[in-house]
Amino acid sequence: MNLIVAADANWAIGKDGDQLCYIRADLKRFQALTKGHGVILGRRTLATFPGGKPLKNRENIILSTQEGFTVEGAVVCASLEAALAAAPPDSFVLGGESVYRQALPYCERAYVTKIHKAFPADRYFPDLDQSPDWEIETQEGPFLEEGLRFTYVTYHRRGGRISKM
Repeated sequence: MNLIVAADANWAIGKDGDQLCYIRADLKRFQALTKGHGVILGRRTLATFPGGKPLKNRENIILSTQEGFTVEGAVVCASLEAALAAAPPDSFVLGGESVYRQALPYCERAYVTKIHKAFPADRYFPDLDQSPDWEIETQEGPFLEEGLRFTYVTYHRRGGRISKM
């Protein structure tokens, strides 16, 4: 399983229920990487998508413990275990913070857009640079869009120590 995230210089990923910023090139990369794959995300992350609707051309698996929560065009699971059982092995975890933290032990690759700026934030992603479990596989950039510098960094898990359910 994979994950994809955009994080600022402090590994922040969100504030007040939204992303820190939107970078067109990063959105295109996100679409290219995730299209045709399963995606696992939380209910609040789904609410940030256009119209609060699941992504097209992907198998959407939504995590929610909210009783009776349903989403047309998606599978709703009450636990990460159920989501992992429903998801294809090449799925991407899309967040938010608690979903990333729960799913990180089950991921083998992380596609990170590192934004070279610190934003006010209230949601964070674990610092993979400080984790003994992760190492950089590739880096592209830095790039510049509308005054924001960013780099694409792909991490892979060291030694294949992926947790199993």
